[in-house]
Amino acid sequence: MRGIVTGGAGFIGSHVVEALLARGDEVVVVDDLSSGKRENVPDGAQLVEADIREALGAVFEEARPEVCFHLAAQVDVRVSVERPGHDAGVNVLGTIEVLEAARAADTQVVFTSTGGAIYGECDGPASEEAPRRPIAPYGVSKLAGEEYLAAYNRLYSTRHVSLRYGNVYGPRQDPHGEAGVVAIFLGKLAAGEAPRIFGDGSQTRDYVYAGDVARATLAAAGREGGVFNVGTGNETSVVELYELCRRVAGSSLQAEQAPARLGELQRSVLDISRARRELGWQPEVPLEEGLRQTLESISR
Repeated sequence: MRGIVTGGAGFIGSHVVEALLARGDEVVVVDDLSSGKRENVPDGAQLVEADIREALGAVFEEARPEVCFHLAAQVDVRVSVERPGHDAGVNVLGTIEVLEAARAADTQVVFTSTGGAIYGECDGPASEEAPRRPIAPYGVSKLAGEEYLAAYNRLYSTRHVSLRYGNVYGPRQDPHGEAGVVAIFLGKLAAGEAPRIFGDGSQTRDYVYAGDVARATLAAAGREGGVFNVGTGNETSVVELYELCRRVAGSSLQAEQAPARLGELQRSVLDISRARRELGWQPEVPLEEGLRQTLESISR
């Protein structure tokens, strides 16, 4: 298969690129390197340095991809609150540019969205039909991207797919993203420093390993549209996560306590039964093993 991966020099995007190359696909990475890193792009993939908000038609026309895995995004919730216009410019207008380039090249788009930031507070594992109650512009812009995909499917009979990721972690994770707590905890512990826990640490998230996410993303290609949650279905509190990080790091450091952050979700967990049923996918890497692999990548 010929594929384009926007944001392929970033954390999750680079794992998707690796998975595509591993099965022998041709891959073009489109990344402006504003947060992604050139060294994250594996050998065998072609890197085109470009901003998704600018015309992408020439890139698609030359590559003629069958699928575009659209991961380029503004992913920091705090930035979205401070600069909502910038967040919308990248996540909404950038996605429209991708959709238009894909339409001209007859390319399917697999769009990476977010579960926690879209569903808001959960009273249990959220299914794809759960109410969407984002509390930050980041969740709003990602939901808008999903709605554009759905509208293009209705208008042009395309087969674009949206994936709502849980809190993704793993090697090459940026500590400034939505799920950056894993990178922060392990990075601090590896340096012999005590991380901070905001609030009482009872907040829960659905942590899913980047390699598992990459497999789900590839599995979505060729589907007839739709929205799929990609997580584990398990919730882990910040305190529990820190204890696991300490265990894999062999550390006895106690975390420092800090005031709770305004607007932070208390509970976020995804129902992944649709992805199991329709994509034939399920997560394989247990949290402790994934943390160990992440720590090994930090320590290299």
